[in-house]
Amino acid sequence: MSTRKSTAFYIVLTAVASLAVGMVIASRLDLAPASSAQTVTVPAANSAPLGGPIDATTFRNIAKYNAPAVVNIQTEVRQRGRDLTDYFGGGGGGDDLLRRFFGGDDAQPAPPRSRNNRGQGQQPRGNDAPVMEGAGTGFVIDKAGYILTNNHVIEGAETIRVSFEDEVRAESFAAKVVGHDVLTDSALLQLTEMPHRPLTEVKWGDSDQMQPGDWVMAIGNPFRLGHSVSVGVISGLGRPFGGLPQREQPMLQTDAAINPGNSGGPLLNVRGEVIGMNTAIYTDRSSANIGIGFATPINALRDLLPQLRNGKVVRGVIGVSVSRDRLTDETARAFGLPNTNGALISTVTPNEPADKAGMEPGDVVVEFNGKAVKDSDSLVAMVVNTKPGSSVPLVVFRNNQKKSLNITIGELDLEAEQSRTARRAEGGQTPEQTQTTTGFGMTLDPITPDIARRLDLPPNAGGAIVSDVDRNSAAAKAGIVPGDVILEVNRQKVANTSQVTRELQKVQQGQPAFMLIWRDGSNVFVTMTKR
Repeated sequence: MSTRKSTAFYIVLTAVASLAVGMVIASRLDLAPASSAQTVTVPAANSAPLGGPIDATTFRNIAKYNAPAVVNIQTEVRQRGRDLTDYFGGGGGGDDLLRRFFGGDDAQPAPPRSRNNRGQGQQPRGNDAPVMEGAGTGFVIDKAGYILTNNHVIEGAETIRVSFEDEVRAESFAAKVVGHDVLTDSALLQLTEMPHRPLTEVKWGDSDQMQPGDWVMAIGNPFRLGHSVSVGVISGLGRPFGGLPQREQPMLQTDAAINPGNSGGPLLNVRGEVIGMNTAIYTDRSSANIGIGFATPINALRDLLPQLRNGKVVRGVIGVSVSRDRLTDETARAFGLPNTNGALISTVTPNEPADKAGMEPGDVVVEFNGKAVKDSDSLVAMVVNTKPGSSVPLVVFRNNQKKSLNITIGELDLEAEQSRTARRAEGGQTPEQTQTTTGFGMTLDPITPDIARRLDLPPNAGGAIVSDVDRNSAAAKAGIVPGDVILEVNRQKVANTSQVTRELQKVQQGQPAFMLIWRDGSNVFVTMTKR
């Protein structure tokens, strides 16, 4: 009996030992489940009212607590990064005075690297393009190694290395991109090499609480001066900036010093909670801070985290463009609206959801899925946050009458949308013609047979083509671009440049002008106000 027990004991012992050895071998061969199966938790935001005294140690304590969670990001790419205007729809040959934070014009080819030097990339091979170095900032949002930063910091990077304040100066850790989003210029990274010490994660505040005048702190890696601290206030809310044309994002504006390299760093409230991610600056040609910086509100990024973690951000689209101007009292009366709330539809893309639902240029959307539409920005936000495939009721005003429609939401394809925008810009060039000015800041050319064929105008369309638009003019603010063909003015068909000019001259100061124009093979409804 004793022998049997001993035998059984050794059998069990051998099995346990074999299992342990097998687990070690499996881990060496990467047969065990990868740690990447972990999910990043969506942190709770602290929405308690901001208050309390600020003393000599307030900002010192904020910096001390958050510095370990802020990381410096080094990247290596094989081509020079684009100017920020490429991301934010800027034009005018750089006149928008926007500058990138990621290396920018100061990026230099990486020097030869030793493969034993941790955190360094490889040398260029053969005829490969030179490796360009970039620098940015990020912050830890989860102790499992998840980091938030800007998409433009890591876009196109072959290698991504992350360093911490409390680590050895030369030590950095490899990271990978989990998900990214062009519209919010955000990216979620995950460390593939972990530091020996446990990570410190940031606390999340509520960006909707912030008001102009509230104190904020920025921590980042400006000009590669890691973990630099600057203090300022919130200067403005909801600034439309970044994203893509007609898809600008509402940003927090701050005067806290932000410079190249600060991209992706946290903007913190007086409780030391993240309320924004520093994203862009408006500056002169020196590319240095002049007190106008922009941060993506943290609430928008918090809502986006589950999709970033899944590696794909899905948004709704209905296939329209909207007027950027708020409806005025005069415009509201012209459309028979009870107030100035609503979004004026400028363009309906053929065969897209709005077109299939019966929406037309000139419709004013006043309700979407049972909710009142305040303005164009609120309609865009409602649409992009609606799950593709959903059937949604909406209410429009058309010809002074209320009309109900049902629309099936499509899925936003940013690449296709960008391609259409680029084609429209390329097609806006017109040959030299006898030109007519309108008083609205645009110049008109006659429609020649060649132009009519090239733009695929309907037979006997008439009209006049816009050859130039002055910056900051009424036409520019209405979204009119070179290449648009004006077909109607205030519901009157116009046959040539003289008729367009005559009808526009009838518009009184401060009154709206309604125009039907031809753009990209379809009708577009535009309203502009004479100033």
